Amino acid sequence: MSSTTTTTAAAAGSKGRVLLAYSGGLDTSCILAWLIEQGYEVMCYMANVGQEEDFDAAVVKAKGCGATKVFVEDLQREFVEELIYPAVQANTIYEGVYLLGTSLARPVIARRQMTRNVLEQKGSNGFLDVRKEDYLSQTPELEPDPDPNPDLTHMMEIAARENCQYVSHGCTGKGNDQVRFELAYYALKPDIKVIAPWRIPAFYERFQGRKDLLAYAAEKSIPVVQTAAKPWSTDENLFHISYEAGILEDPDVTPPKDMWKLTVDPEDAPNIPERITIEFAQGKPVKVINNSKENKEVTGGLEIFLYLNQLARQNGIGRLDIVENRFIGIKSRGCYETPAGTILRVAHMDLEGLTLDRQVRNLRDQFVTPQYSNILYNGQYFSPEAEFLLSAIAASQKSVNGEVRLKLYKGNVVVEGRSSKTNNLYDMEESSMDVQGGFAPVDSEGFIKIQSIRLKKWGLSQKLI
Repeated sequence: MSSTTTTTAAAAGSKGRVLLAYSGGLDTSCILAWLIEQGYEVMCYMANVGQEEDFDAAVVKAKGCGATKVFVEDLQREFVEELIYPAVQANTIYEGVYLLGTSLARPVIARRQMTRNVLEQKGSNGFLDVRKEDYLSQTPELEPDPDPNPDLTHMMEIAARENCQYVSHGCTGKGNDQVRFELAYYALKPDIKVIAPWRIPAFYERFQGRKDLLAYAAEKSIPVVQTAAKPWSTDENLFHISYEAGILEDPDVTPPKDMWKLTVDPEDAPNIPERITIEFAQGKPVKVINNSKENKEVTGGLEIFLYLNQLARQNGIGRLDIVENRFIGIKSRGCYETPAGTILRVAHMDLEGLTLDRQVRNLRDQFVTPQYSNILYNGQYFSPEAEFLLSAIAASQKSVNGEVRLKLYKGNVVVEGRSSKTNNLYDMEESSMDVQGGFAPVDSEGFIKIQSIRLKKWGLSQKLI
């Protein structure tokens, strides 16, 4: 049966119209086919957040499975500038190790899954394919509808415009992403209905795991990259790639060497270090200079991130293998590659040591960073507390201006120097052990006496000696 015939049949006997967050992978491809089996008309939304995906092939796959329309949008710049860089400013991290790559991508995908101003191009085959650059070049006389609040309204408005009664996703019923997507959906469009197949008995009892999905894909002639020989699941975006499930569910199993997709093995990385300088303005990177390659300069938010990804990958930087606590209470083993994010975290934290006031840094580190990290991990980006914390993050970064020099070598990011022409709080003479530098050592005596008052009282009450 042709894809057009399948589409028409699905629409004719439809239970309703669904907008599916589609990745082109095993789970969402099978879910697309299954939803159509259940009598729904299904449209697909794909977000380009930097994953190495053949989007044209994915569109063909979705149509072949019976999708009536496919929406594709490039969100890489928005992802970097609105989600990644504020996370860099905040030094966000979960449980001391995880840099939140999957968590960061979910808000921008969910938001855009709802937007009214996705740019449309209708092909001769009757399917709707979205390519912003193609649309503007081929139909310049058509302008997108203005979005009065692009930061708060976006997948839901597509659903509303296309008269979709439902949205759907391929997140497991045991994972964090179901929470992240659905909290975003409900915050953006409170009356939306969500179909979560991995929480529907008719679906998860039929598909017990990856093997069942692979068999179903073969039955439906759905092409998939994943095979029975490599059954782990991946989720990739510009910030990172994650690996989980399959053989990785045993936390004592060493990941196969050929699993790692983005970075070279640190042992196989170049034997000559690569030296770079990153310039920051208000905590965000604004320039990268490669001191090892004729001082090559890169500017622009997205361009900088892409270049740092390239450098980190070829130097084996950003690998991580952990067991983490999921929001729903289950422990999970995950392997991650976060190339550029690892470099930026090291550089940014180092520059803050030079330019950020101690008390501002203490308050940020104690309250803002852990709270914002948890908000991202738990899928509460669209919330009043996130809005409040983002304003605090921006305020904390006004003085974080300067440069950091780094050495990239076999999986390591080594700081070799830092400077700031405008916000340097470090006084070399004041800190010197060889020069008095305007600091009178005798002043420390009174400081120590004042600080010791409460400790003396506590010591007397406890009779420590």
